[in-house]
Amino acid sequence: MITRTTGRGRPIVAVHGFGIDHRILLPLEHALTDATWRWVHLDLPWVRESPGYDPSVASAQQVADAVREAIRAHLGDEPFAIVGNSFGGMIARSVAHELRDQVLGLATIVGVVEPDHARRRVPPRQVVLGDPDVVASAEPGPARDDFVALSVVQTAATLDAHERYVLPGVRAADQTVVDRIATDYALGAEPETLHPAPFTAPSLHLFGRQDDVVGYEDGLALRDHYPRGTYAVLDAAGHNAHLERPAVATALFRDWLDRMSWTAGPRPAVED
Repeated sequence: MITRTTGRGRPIVAVHGFGIDHRILLPLEHALTDATWRWVHLDLPWVRESPGYDPSVASAQQVADAVREAIRAHLGDEPFAIVGNSFGGMIARSVAHELRDQVLGLATIVGVVEPDHARRRVPPRQVVLGDPDVVASAEPGPARDDFVALSVVQTAATLDAHERYVLPGVRAADQTVVDRIATDYALGAEPETLHPAPFTAPSLHLFGRQDDVVGYEDGLALRDHYPRGTYAVLDAAGHNAHLERPAVATALFRDWLDRMSWTAGPRPAVED
C-alpha cells in the first residue's frame, strides 16, 4: 500500500481521494520541501499495479482498516502526521483517532464528513472563473467532462494540474472495485463518535466554498471536537481546492507543519 516515500524526518502519511491515486496530493509535497518531514504516500486498494491493490476490498471500513495496518507495518510505533483528501480525509480521521497516541497532527483537504451523498449540505454548482477556450483545449471525452464537472476555476493552470494529478489516477483505478466500495461508503462509526474525547493535536480542515461534492458545512459542524484546528473555507475553490488555490492551500499546510513542530519535539536522528 505504501507507494512513494520522499524526504527525511518525521513522516506525513498522505491518503488520496476516491477513484484516484496518490498523485492528487503531490502538489503539496512539491511545494513543501521542509527537510524535517518525509512524505509517505499510499495508494488505496482500487489502484491497479500498486502495492495496495486488492480487488477483494468491498467497504470503506475495510479500506480504513487496511490503511491503519499498512501504517503500523511501515512505521511501527514512530510518531506521524496524516493528511487525507476527500474520501481519504474520512479515512485519515479514522486512523488519527484509532492511533491517537501516535499521531502528531491531522489535515483534511475537502474531506468527506457525511458519507451519504443525499444528506450532504452542499452549495449549488457554480463556476467562478470559466474560460471556454481552456475547456475546448482539454482532451475530449471523459477527461474533459471530469474537468468541467469538478472545476470551479477553469484556467490553463487548473487544467494542467487536473491532467497531471487527477486524470492519471482515474485511469489507474479499477472501476469494479471503486463501484463495490461505493455501495458501502460509510465507516462503521463516525470517528468523533467512536472516540468522543476532543482531538487535541494540531489539525487543519480545508474546504472549498463552491465545493458541490462534499460541501463545507458538515465539516464545520465538527469544529468543537478539534480545539487545535484551523478551519478554512476558500472562495473560488471547489472539490480540487488545493489545485485551484495552491498558494493559500500551501500556506495553510505550512502553518499546520509549523504548529506541529512546536509540540513534536526535536527531529529524530537519521542515519546516513
